[in-house]
Amino acid sequence: MSAFLRILAVDDEPPALDELAYLLRADRRVARVYTAGDATEALRVLRDTDIDVVYLDIRMPGLDGMELARVLGRFAKPPAVVFVTAYDDRAAEAFDLGVTDYVRKPVQTDRIAESLRRVLAARLVPQHPAVQASREREDDPTIPVELAGTTRLLPRSSVRWVEAQGDYARLHTSDGSHLVRVALATLAERWADAGFVRIHRSYLVQLGLITELRLANGGYVVSIDGRELPVSRRHTRELKDRLVRAAKQNWR
Repeated sequence: MSAFLRILAVDDEPPALDELAYLLRADRRVARVYTAGDATEALRVLRDTDIDVVYLDIRMPGLDGMELARVLGRFAKPPAVVFVTAYDDRAAEAFDLGVTDYVRKPVQTDRIAESLRRVLAARLVPQHPAVQASREREDDPTIPVELAGTTRLLPRSSVRWVEAQGDYARLHTSDGSHLVRVALATLAERWADAGFVRIHRSYLVQLGLITELRLANGGYVVSIDGRELPVSRRHTRELKDRLVRAAKQNWR
């Protein structure tokens, strides 16, 4: 594969920036790497140069990486964004922005190679009009989760139900579960329009995956993926109404 990606690496720490730029330049898929020490310099480069991907540190003085990513999202032709950070405390914001990848420091050659593979895949997939429309609507944002030391981007649609664990939330999928640093209440608010419904102070589920609602031991439970989850009294009426409305829509 010939080199063709034009990349901008942004980090306010020179040693980290030099290392990131070195690893990117060593990959044969990369044609050119530009560097910037802060958001102002990065915007200057983006104004004068056609950039495909921005590798972006999150914690920077002035306009930080999250804020810069939001600015990039308003471009007529936004570049892909890969966050490169030593922290995971802003992961909830990251997946809302629809980033292509989330790389943890210290960066490694194989992890950079994987991030470039994801960038290329994201550039190729939207060529189909239906996929392009779906991505533009951001119907299925990704969630960065840690898996065996690697950050994996988990599609929201793969989440079956969510369980509160203190200030964290555990995302349950068909093949396992992942703990993320975000409160259940935050996910309930952000994912309401995507068909997720709160059934209990500790549980959030995909409404369309509920196969049964029934009485058990004086209260209600729902069945999802063969697992029974409790429904609190305060959420029972709303859940019944949502299930009835969903059923009526399916009958039409």
